[in-house]
Amino acid sequence: MDDMADTISEALPRDFEALRALILDRRESLPKRIAQVAAYALDNPDEIAFGTAASIATSAGVQPSTLIRFAQHLGYDGFTSLQQVFRERLRERTTSYEERLTVVRGDADEGTSNRRIVDGFLAAASKSLDVMSRNLDDDTLDRAIDILNGAETIYILARRRSYPVASYIAYALGKLGVRSQLIESASGLSPEIISFASSRDAVIAISFSPYASATVEEARILSANNVPVIAITDSAFSPLAQFARVWFEVAEADFGGFRSLAATMALAMGLTVGVAELRRGRKGKKSTISKG
Repeated sequence: MDDMADTISEALPRDFEALRALILDRRESLPKRIAQVAAYALDNPDEIAFGTAASIATSAGVQPSTLIRFAQHLGYDGFTSLQQVFRERLRERTTSYEERLTVVRGDADEGTSNRRIVDGFLAAASKSLDVMSRNLDDDTLDRAIDILNGAETIYILARRRSYPVASYIAYALGKLGVRSQLIESASGLSPEIISFASSRDAVIAISFSPYASATVEEARILSANNVPVIAITDSAFSPLAQFARVWFEVAEADFGGFRSLAATMALAMGLTVGVAELRRGRKGKKSTISKG
């Protein structure tokens, strides 16, 4: 009996990514209240790490006993054991950039460290792309491109780490002759830019944990105004997923704490060029009809 308990204990996720994968794998079968806690936990991992059972339960809108049931449902003996995984994640995530660089260079031999660093990032990028290739759903991709193709204006929304992707999408759409608008303003006019969007348009919203609150709130407003949202995010429990007409889950690998953007950028390129190709085909058909 003890051997069985030891085996179960060893099988439990001991890091946040493994725990996240387990929760996502079981999300369809989770009871309503436990699913509510699971969504809160993945959206607010810092709160889970250092909050009390009472404060977490209040914020998640459940009873404290539901937290225990959530932990036990995943195989832990109690909420404290589960909480340790979130605390370890926070310790790993809050390392300074200087500490990350130390980790990156840690096992590098004299004279080969720079190549090892580049190889590490190439390996992370390759892993991200491989996971994206295996997990990307064709129907989801087709639906997203169809929605974007039908939009009068494609709005692009992202901040912080995701901003380079949004900037590229805006650049590429402009070069391809597709009308778009990057939601940003040095003068604070983002609300006014958003107010022009309608149901005839669409928005690409990009955010990863820890989610940019402004991105989430603006996506919520756009969705409430019947603007179709295409989300690129990292979890079924992401706050962006609940507002999205179509959403993509992108799991980026990291090297020394620095996460890749390779898969996200590849997806962004695919969406952008896919829309341009559809529009070119549409123009070609109109030209043929006109000549006929």
